[in-house]
Amino acid sequence: MFNGLNLSLGTLSRLSNAETRSISAENFTGEKGKGGMATEGTGSRVSRELGQGWKVSPSINIKGQQVVTLADIAGPGAIQHIWLTVAPEWWRKLVIRFYWDGEDTPSIETPLGDFFCSGWSARCNVTSLAVCVNPAGGFNCYWEMPFRQHARITIENLVDADINGFYYQITYTLTDVPDDAAYLHAQWRRSNPLPYQQVHTLLDGVKGQGHYVGTYLAWGVNNNGWWGEGEIKFYLDGDREFPTICGTGTEDYFGGAWNFEFPPGQYGVFSSPYSGLPQVIKPDGLYQSQQRFGMYRWHIMDPIRFKQDLSVTIQALGWRSEGRYLPLQDDIASTALWYQTEPHVPFPALPDKNALEVI
Repeated sequence: MFNGLNLSLGTLSRLSNAETRSISAENFTGEKGKGGMATEGTGSRVSRELGQGWKVSPSINIKGQQVVTLADIAGPGAIQHIWLTVAPEWWRKLVIRFYWDGEDTPSIETPLGDFFCSGWSARCNVTSLAVCVNPAGGFNCYWEMPFRQHARITIENLVDADINGFYYQITYTLTDVPDDAAYLHAQWRRSNPLPYQQVHTLLDGVKGQGHYVGTYLAWGVNNNGWWGEGEIKFYLDGDREFPTICGTGTEDYFGGAWNFEFPPGQYGVFSSPYSGLPQVIKPDGLYQSQQRFGMYRWHIMDPIRFKQDLSVTIQALGWRSEGRYLPLQDDIASTALWYQTEPHVPFPALPDKNALEVI
């Protein structure tokens, strides 16, 4: 019997014994027949004349310095869609974490906005297969996230201020998970500024078997001129000095060409199923002094497979006089996504709120 995973138009007509459930502020546990039962919640005042069943609990509030569990699910199964929204000012002040099968350390740990291709705490639309950001700040994630025993998702507020109005819905299926299904991982790193003539490391020390599936970069440029000559490099299964996979330029890796320049004199903002440059933040002539870019590349049709270990780096290169490369000292924040077997190597400690902040 079809297990309801690995969905596409080609499998959509197939019947399955998989069970669909969904967690939100209207059903905190996702239990069958338990949605919309709240008598108290963030909508209590506006629903006071209508009562139970009339949008009494559409969202949650998160206190300063609080960690909230958004989902606590007994498996086996898979998360299939996440929708959430909160004001942009919170996108780098909140950290989202995913824990699979009772593990002590998270397999996914990133600032909230960066996980949804929105690292600059400024709205932009993204139209891709894995992540969609729709007006106005509707975050959607379609990465399939299988788990066998348990799944837990938390959100942490790093600052003292309270959040009034965090909306979310996590849709998942309860079903058998095949033996060869790996677990989704995501890690965030930032170089701010990148030291001169050094590379930005997206991943280092990943151990186990798996495949790399996605990159999001929030790139802040600190120089005039073109900034994207640098190469991305994938070091696989024992590679040391030289990688197995080496790109030819930053815009090339993200599916573009020739500095993303089209029409002439402008960045060609685009968002496609597998890659995009959906965000270009330009100086305003007064306080907003630097160019900032948001880019994604999903390896959905071309996953980068490794059997033992993986490291990923990217160079930051511009141009200087006499036709020479200039190593740049930019602000680069990366979110790397990959599937792998568990257990995983614990991640480096996530920086504090000041190191995450968009400044």
